[in-house]
Amino acid sequence: MILAAGSAETALAFLEIGLLVGALGILSALASRLGVTAVPLYLIAGLAFGEGGIKELDVSEGFVSLTGEIGVLLLLFTLGLEYTDHELREGLRTGSRQATLDMVTSAGVGLAFGLLLGWSPLASVLLAGVTWVSSSGVISKVLDDLGRLGNRETPSILNLLVMEDLAMAIYLPVVAALIVGGTVTETISGVAIALGVVAVILAAALRYGTALSDRLVRTSDESLLLTVFGLVLFVAGAAQSLQVSGAIGAFLVGLALSGKTEERVAVLVSPLRDLFAATFFVFFSFQIDPADLLSMLGWAALLAVITTITKMATGWYAAARSGVARAGRVRAGTMLIARGEFSIVIAALGADLVDGPELGALSAGYVLLTAVFGPLATRFSDQVDSGLHRVASPLQRLRFSTS
Repeated sequence: MILAAGSAETALAFLEIGLLVGALGILSALASRLGVTAVPLYLIAGLAFGEGGIKELDVSEGFVSLTGEIGVLLLLFTLGLEYTDHELREGLRTGSRQATLDMVTSAGVGLAFGLLLGWSPLASVLLAGVTWVSSSGVISKVLDDLGRLGNRETPSILNLLVMEDLAMAIYLPVVAALIVGGTVTETISGVAIALGVVAVILAAALRYGTALSDRLVRTSDESLLLTVFGLVLFVAGAAQSLQVSGAIGAFLVGLALSGKTEERVAVLVSPLRDLFAATFFVFFSFQIDPADLLSMLGWAALLAVITTITKMATGWYAAARSGVARAGRVRAGTMLIARGEFSIVIAALGADLVDGPELGALSAGYVLLTAVFGPLATRFSDQVDSGLHRVASPLQRLRFSTS
């Protein structure tokens, strides 16, 4: 009866979603054959079927949007599963230098770039946020695709991502209040609430995570999957309703689970994560009109080159402080290049500013370039390291010969 009562619009949505998911499956198979992550191919597919593309999927856009947002949460949740509470405590204790370098260099470039383009200080501050935050969604997917979650440099990468995401709990409420013209009191109140929510979720994850894991380990696979999936959505929704990134909440839920429960959940959630994450990357590029990229593409490329250098330097420094060898430092640097979900959110905040259209076009081109180039650079990072070694060796010999 339900199928018989279905409307023509529902049938069209099923057709669109079926074709889209089938196409993603083909792209994933192609990426596996080529030995690269599928993320760049998903982004290109989104351009083809989004606004201004070959065929715009109007009917199913709402569905793809929601599943894409769930994809971000599941990406961050599974990332949290790989990150122990001990590593988080150690990262928060020792990661201030790396985080400061990251903010000063990558965010500083965005701020200076906006001012040089003649934008308002507020628009320039927003561009600083766009260039500052690496994409946890893209990076976690690439780490998993390339089998590098167990690499020695990975904890230093995750530490920087966590510090960036936690910094967003301060940055986003502040710039949002400035855009709407909120008072100093309202701004301070928003920041205090955001910090309080993050602190409460973090404390709960560290304090009750073991007890939660012990209780869940005795449940069936079906019960475990439904319970954990519901918990991720609930915590993320609660955090987001209080102006805190839902991704941070999802990450901390993953952090709370441990032992056998963590291992079972990782296996059960993996297919869901792959499906929802693929739709996230597609929906992200759905929102980019290829025609709007052309006017700002040159500036976006220049900005991408400069901030690739700053992120490489940050990753190199962070991995070096952890005692990682040169090849691992290069891998860490390339892993941080990609920008994604946070950058788009930040750019969207300034849509109504005088410089909003230029900010949006520049940010879209910049994020697309880094989100495509970053995973590719990571895939071939060992070749990059070999090239750097060939360049450095003659210089070292020359230095020793003249000393």
